[in-house]
Amino acid sequence: MKKIEIKASLTVYDSLDELSEDVKALMVKAVAARKNAYAPYSKFRVGAALKLKNNEIVIGNNQENAVYPSGLCAERVAIYQAGALYPNVAIETIAISASSDVFNVLTPTPPCGACRQSIFEYEENQKSAIEIYFMGETGKVVKADSVKDLLPLTFGKATLNNI
Repeated sequence: MKKIEIKASLTVYDSLDELSEDVKALMVKAVAARKNAYAPYSKFRVGAALKLKNNEIVIGNNQENAVYPSGLCAERVAIYQAGALYPNVAIETIAISASSDVFNVLTPTPPCGACRQSIFEYEENQKSAIEIYFMGETGKVVKADSVKDLLPLTFGKATLNNI
C-alpha cells in the first residue's frame, strides 16, 4: 500500500480591487454576463468571461431548461463558444461570478465538476494552464493557476490511451 498526498494552492483576494486591471475588467464582464443568465428554475445565475491569447473576450452564462440535464453552465457556454469562434486560440484566463435571485451569494463559487473536466480538456489540448478566478456576487475572489488545482486527479487522453 502507498499513500498519496494531493495539495492544491489557491490565492484569495479580499475584493476585486486587489486584482490587476485586466482581470478586474474580465470579472466585470463575467458579472454583466451573469445578469443575463437564463435561470428561471434555480434562480442561480452564473456568468463567465474568457480572455483568449489573441486578446478576444468571450462570455457565457448559464442557460437552464425545464428538462434539467439539457441546460448548460456559464463556463461551458463560454468555452464552447470560444472553441467554435477561435478554434486554435488558447484560453488564458476565465473569470466566473455567481448570484442568486433568492439569497446573497457571498462565497466564491468555483466551477462544477463537469465544467472542471471541460476546462481540463482545453488545458490539455492547448498544452498550457488556464488561470481561473471565481467569486460570488461581491467580496472575496479566488484564483487557481490551473484547473488541476481544482481537479487534481484528471481524466484525459492518457487515461483513454491506457485502456
